Order: sequence, then structure tokens, then C-alpha cells
Amino acid sequence: MKCLKTVSIFLMLFLMVGCARHSYFPMAEPLQASFENQVQIAHLSKLLQRDDLSDDLRSKMLSERGQSFDRVGLRDLARLDYNQSLLLNPVQSSLYNLLGVYYTQIAEFDAAYDAFNSALELEPDNTDAERNRAIALYYGDRFQLALESIQTYYSRDTSDPLRQLWLYLIEYEVNPEKARSDLESAYLKKDGRWAWTLVGITLGEIPQNDGLILIQAGVEDNVHLAQRLTETYFYLGKRYQIQGNMARAVACFKLALSFNVYDYIENRYAYLELIKVYEGSMEQL
Repeated sequence: MKCLKTVSIFLMLFLMVGCARHSYFPMAEPLQASFENQVQIAHLSKLLQRDDLSDDLRSKMLSERGQSFDRVGLRDLARLDYNQSLLLNPVQSSLYNLLGVYYTQIAEFDAAYDAFNSALELEPDNTDAERNRAIALYYGDRFQLALESIQTYYSRDTSDPLRQLWLYLIEYEVNPEKARSDLESAYLKKDGRWAWTLVGITLGEIPQNDGLILIQAGVEDNVHLAQRLTETYFYLGKRYQIQGNMARAVACFKLALSFNVYDYIENRYAYLELIKVYEGSMEQL
């Protein structure tokens, strides 16, 4: 195990050095499991041992513990709690969405589609499920369906730069020229939100090093910085991927994972990106 960890560390350092040779790459300290989450898990685990809980209360406790497990990266334990909670109370759109994200992350796409459809049947305005279903369709190579789904999500807030980036990434698989044209048009209407800098970097309107400095502006603490860099390195990895620079893309996806911001979709989908790179490399052997 020590040898495996050492190899992983050296591989990551090698990729980071190669990635950063001509670029500036800011870092943050990886987040640690909060004391509050650990106490919550312990407290709920103790309460769940009681025999006098109503099904409704037990379902809520399982849901809460599952979300606490999710926040500290224990996703398999979270999935077990979500499933148990849904057995007791199947009318929980948010849990179907979280299960859908879990199944997307491990490339179980049919299960993911079923989960997201269930979430949206229960709550048609669940925008997280709407976005995540589009992303699952994208990773499942159902690009036209993914585009139709992400367009609905995007139409709810056309000024959101992260929605614009997902629209671009998905539309790029269907019509690259239109995807870039649409992104350029949206960028002309940008507001003061920091993530528009990511759009500028993606388009080449902002030099990468300058953009990465701008992205850190106004960050007050390490938690905020880790969250922002998780998003930044994921979308930067997608930019390199589109350019065909897989070494840098992999380095950026690893960086997106390195801050332990487990509840951000960019952390979850960076893991999936690395799985797809690995599977692709195995197919070429």
C-alpha cells in the first residue's frame, strides 16, 4: 500500500511539473473531514440503532447520515443510506438526484438515467437533477439527448457562466463551430461573476496565467479557495482535453480531485474523466 501511494504521489508530481513548466498553477490545502460531520455521523449512527423510530424519522436520519458520508467522501456508505432511506420513503427527489450522480461517477449510466428521471418525476423543477441528467447523457455518449437536456437547464438562467460552460462542452460534441460561437456570444454579455474568467480562458480571450491570478481575487480562506480551484481545474482539464493535450488534462483532473471538495460535481466528474482516460489507454494496448 505504501509503495502504491508513493508511486501515485510521484506520478502526480511529475504530471504537475510537466503541466506547470510554462504555466502558473495555484494550490490550496486539501480539505479535511470537518469535526461537525464526524460528530453528526456518530450521533446519527447511535440513534439509528433504536427500535422505536418511526419509518419517517428513520428515513430522514438515513438521508442526513448519507449526506454526511457524502461530504467526507464515503460515497459507497452514502449510497447504502440513500437506498435504505428511499425504501422507507420513496418520495425524495433530492436523494434520487444524489444516487444518479453516484451512478454517473462509476459509469453505470442506465441506473443514473433511471435515478434522474425519478427525481424529475417527483420534482420537475429540480434543476440539479436536470443538469446532472444532461451530464450523465453526455458521459454516456448520448450527445443529442444531452444537448436537449442541457439547453432546458441553461434556459433557466442564461447569465450563469458555469451553465454556459456545460452547454458549450456538450454542444461541442454535436456542433463544435456553433458551440464556440454561442460561447463567444455569451461572453460578450458577461457580468462580474468570477467564473466568467473560466469562460475567457476557455475561449483564449484571457491568458491562462492571468486568468488563474484573477480567479483567486476576493478569496477569503482556504475552504473557499479549494472550492474555487476544484471548479477551475476541472474546466481547465476539459479545455486541454478538447485541445488534445491529454497529459495536461489528466494533471488538471487530478488537481481537481486533490482538494477533497467531495460535494462539488467537478470533483465527482473529474474522477469519471480519469476513469475514461484509463479505459481509453487500456483499449490501445
